[in-house]
Amino acid sequence: MANKQRKLWYAIGGVLVVAFLAYGATSFKNNLTPYVSFGEAMKTASRVQVAGALVENSSDYIDEDEELHFVIYDEVGVEMAVRYSGVKPANFEEATQIVAVGSWRGDVFAAEQLLVKCPSKYQGVDDDPTTHSEEA
Repeated sequence: MANKQRKLWYAIGGVLVVAFLAYGATSFKNNLTPYVSFGEAMKTASRVQVAGALVENSSDYIDEDEELHFVIYDEVGVEMAVRYSGVKPANFEEATQIVAVGSWRGDVFAAEQLLVKCPSKYQGVDDDPTTHSEEA
């Protein structure tokens, strides 16, 4: 009797492990958001990521609505209008690259999330950490 009960518990445990693995794999797959070109983003309603540089003087933040409108351009110069609902990221205007996560809605990319890459505060620092200058 004890042997049958042990096998039953092993079977139940095995089913639970398989169920958790399947759930984890499905959740992981659903959270993957591919990088696509501006052209590809404009052709799909799926959630994607696009990356580009901020067009100078193109940003407009509406405080009352917490909505940010701006334009980014890719490496070939194609421009895309972006609308982001949320608080404007710090140092947004100084960004060297902006990654917008969202989907194409009509004539604008509706971003749910923004990732802003700012210039490094270490730019221009000597690349060799073993050397340093001595001031007299």
